[in-house]
Amino acid sequence: MTTVSRRAALTPRQLTRTGERLSFVYLERCVVHRDANAITVEDAEGTTHIPSATIGTLLLGPGTRITHQAMSVLGETGSAVCWVGEQGVRYYAGGRALTRSSALAEAQAVQWANIRSRLGVARAMYRLRFPDEDPAGLTRHELLGREGRRLKDCYRAQSARTGVPWRGRRYTPGDFSSGDAVNQAITAAAQCTYGIAHAVVASLGCSPALGFVHSGHELSFVLDIADLYKTEIGIPLAFDVAAEDEEDVGSRTRRALRDRINETSLLDRCVNDIKKLLLGKEMAANTATNDAPDVVTLQSDGGQEVAAGRNYGGEGDFDVLETTW
Repeated sequence: MTTVSRRAALTPRQLTRTGERLSFVYLERCVVHRDANAITVEDAEGTTHIPSATIGTLLLGPGTRITHQAMSVLGETGSAVCWVGEQGVRYYAGGRALTRSSALAEAQAVQWANIRSRLGVARAMYRLRFPDEDPAGLTRHELLGREGRRLKDCYRAQSARTGVPWRGRRYTPGDFSSGDAVNQAITAAAQCTYGIAHAVVASLGCSPALGFVHSGHELSFVLDIADLYKTEIGIPLAFDVAAEDEEDVGSRTRRALRDRINETSLLDRCVNDIKKLLLGKEMAANTATNDAPDVVTLQSDGGQEVAAGRNYGGEGDFDVLETTW
């Protein structure tokens, strides 16, 4: 009988590209198992098969149970997994990257390690969020001040557009229902976007912790990326949901956000934005991270890399070592 341990590991070329996946799938009150390379969802209505390689983020709500084999295939196919509460979303675990290349991770580390380039990426992020402004020459404090003013303007504009009263941002961690309907919708949209951004960051092999605007948290870069789409997608959608009805805000916001993400091809855009921020526009256009060859090299002197799998301890022809990754 075939077992999970005997199944061959999937290669990056066999996996669905991040930008072509479903943004997220939300499940609750069910048992999640595995059938070949699909996950099965069993609830009171029967059993549903979902190809795991098509999932960006799997959100597991209250009453869900998931087997070890299901987690195994989700990890193999690079799908992020989030355990979520009754109303909110919080990221807890994720699968491995879809790429085996370290190109983006190394580029991120290089950009982050230099104070000037780190500020340059922060300015580029601001320019992506607010293309009508040029942040060139702005200090970090000035960037934060301008961002804060733009957020306040966005809240006021969306309130005027939808007729939903705005009394300021109110959110108590762990108490989703303490805010009014629009604050609940903003929280649900933001937390859901964090999970999606984490899935994309992880799938590209980047470090979630090395942020350019946020700092000091394990998800600093995730928060950076999620904020790129806050004023364009998250906040307007939250006001739309709150304007429709004040009941069942959390679930309606998640469904509306899922549809908006698909309509705007946000996953593909998110992948491209990360590449441009870390590699530059020209290099990003020529880089297909998912298709990078599965190659491991060794670092030598002068910034050069040499082939791995060889013994460099002798002279003349090098012995080839048997290497398994």
